[in-house]
Amino acid sequence: MKYSRLWVAATIIAFFVLVGFVLSVPHTKDIGKFATAENAAPPMPAVSLTDSYKKGVHTISGSLRAPNACTAVTAHASLAPDASGEDAVLVALSVTDDAGICLQVATPIYFTVTLAAPARLPVEATINGAAASTTVL
Repeated sequence: MKYSRLWVAATIIAFFVLVGFVLSVPHTKDIGKFATAENAAPPMPAVSLTDSYKKGVHTISGSLRAPNACTAVTAHASLAPDASGEDAVLVALSVTDDAGICLQVATPIYFTVTLAAPARLPVEATINGAAASTTVL
């Protein structure tokens, strides 16, 4: 009689372990959801800029969020037509991946460029040739 209680308890425990295993294992229908999320287009990077104009020279300083502190950023400013065909200041940022081992923590990277140009021109930014979301302060 004592053994029948032991078998009932063991059966109940085995049932809960089996049900927990079945519910915790990912199913093949769930794999498709994760694969499409990885193939989605990456979000447009955001660049924060501050433009100060004095004596015919734009001094543009700004920052962008890099994946880690080992990422190198170089900036170059030039005059280029914007989408409407008017002149604009284009800040071309070149972001290179880190070559070493670095802690993967998003880090703001700061830069400053200067350009002699007329006053009150709009400022746009690109990162590695792709348009970036620009916030001018």
